[in-house]
Amino acid sequence: MARASTDELLARVPLFKDLSKKHLRQVRSLATRVDVAEGRVLAREGGAGHEFIIVLDGEVEIRQGDEVIARCGAGDYVGEIALIDHRPRTASVVATSPAVLDVIGQREFAELLAEEPEIAERIRATAAQRLDDDARRRQ
Repeated sequence: MARASTDELLARVPLFKDLSKKHLRQVRSLATRVDVAEGRVLAREGGAGHEFIIVLDGEVEIRQGDEVIARCGAGDYVGEIALIDHRPRTASVVATSPAVLDVIGQREFAELLAEEPEIAERIRATAAQRLDDDARRRQ
């Protein structure tokens, strides 16, 4: 089977579902496509956050300490909390299968939020929900 193009993969991400092809190309231009092996640590809890990660294919686990708090697959994204709130990573992210990711650096992430208000609103809402979930888990 032929491998999907980056635009095709991005178009499948719910966060970008309403974007035109032109806007998808803009998002693609901000991102770096990365293939990672199973077991690769993508982010460490407590570490500095410098990138926003979109899972295009494969699976990752979100871990706080030794606890798996979520599993993410194609269409999911992580890393927004550290970038929006300029705080340490709230969890570790580990690939549990080979994965294809789009990685958007901190400066490009800020550009994306500034240029795409609807995406910014969705990302901020997700960050708020994840922070609420995190606070409840810690109680």
